[in-house]
Amino acid sequence: MNKEIKSEGISRRSALSLLGLAALGLAMPTTVLTVSDAVAQQPAAPTAPAAAPMTGTERRQERRTRRVRRRVYRRKARRKGREERRELRRTGSEEKK
Repeated sequence: MNKEIKSEGISRRSALSLLGLAALGLAMPTTVLTVSDAVAQQPAAPTAPAAAPMTGTERRQERRTRRVRRRVYRRKARRKGREERRELRRTGSEEKK
């Protein structure tokens, strides 16, 4: 019975994996046994219905409405100015109706 006994060395990769498993095995019980003192919070009672946030369409519509109102106001001011200048040229004096 002549058997050759070969001793195989352990590779670095398998040594690191064994070391990692051992570290994981030591760290695992501490995390499992850790108990938190945190208590679940109760949801706050709604006091008043909050205004729903505006959608993009609503914001865009508001901007358009403001823009149209500004244009109308400016247009009226220009018309009034033209009428006053026209009246001033016709009569030579400032008469306002």
